[in-house]
Amino acid sequence: MSRKPVFHLNRQGRAAHVFLIPWQLGFLLITAVPLFASLYLAFTDYDILNAPEWTGLENFQRMIHDDQFWASVRVTVTYVLVSVPLQLGFALLLALILDRGLSGLAFYRSAFYLPSLLGSSVAIAILWREIFGDAGLINKGLALIGIQGESWLQNPRTALATLIVLNVWTFGSPMVIFLAGLRQIPDELYEAARVDGAGIWRQFTHVTVPLLTPIIFFNLILQTIGAFQTFTQAHIISGGTGGPANSTLFYTLYVYQQGFVAFDMGYASALAWVLMVAIAAITALHFLVSKYWVFYGDS
Repeated sequence: MSRKPVFHLNRQGRAAHVFLIPWQLGFLLITAVPLFASLYLAFTDYDILNAPEWTGLENFQRMIHDDQFWASVRVTVTYVLVSVPLQLGFALLLALILDRGLSGLAFYRSAFYLPSLLGSSVAIAILWREIFGDAGLINKGLALIGIQGESWLQNPRTALATLIVLNVWTFGSPMVIFLAGLRQIPDELYEAARVDGAGIWRQFTHVTVPLLTPIIFFNLILQTIGAFQTFTQAHIISGGTGGPANSTLFYTLYVYQQGFVAFDMGYASALAWVLMVAIAAITALHFLVSKYWVFYGDS
């Protein structure tokens, strides 16, 4: 009878497992346990002060008739559909400019990356409120040329646009990734295209874009997920209300309102799980569609 092999960790293997213990504990206590706890709470009526009471699918059925829920979905989807393409387009444009071989490239790359580090901070959100406020820098600049500016943050037609501009301003991260992708495209391909009579535009559409599609796809996934999770900017600019007239009521802000303002943690958990499933479904759809427009080197 053959004996089953016994696997023993060598010294390096044991050391690796020891160093992994903090991460494993963090993943278990900070991610896994709260994740499954919120899944249970999504099917309960829980106000934090009292024990959860099982209600089944009541929280999910409640969303169907919740006008605030649909308002937050509309605002968030609009924000994602408008801001993400604008941000990626602007990032690609600047990456193309920097790829022309400007002097001081390292400085420009660092300076342009800085907004990505600061864009989701409270300080930048406060600064943005001062820029687009009733007496902000935008209106002061318009006043110099005789134009009476409106209250950008108090107008439902323009409040969301200010947050879209803020997201486009945080173009640094995708720009650096685009720049790295552009540096990987061989110059011989451009030379061959020029020999065939291709101009700048045809070089861009027939050489740059096809070879850059994996990078575009990567940035698209990251920025779409990030846009769906936007919270800080809307919370600071609207004072946590999502106003005016729900024009900045992002989905994550509505989850916060239900969980930490109304103390309806069961409904907030259900909302959070709907968001997670929606992001997962949209990401899966991106991967399914990518085979029709993303071209890899070995394909």
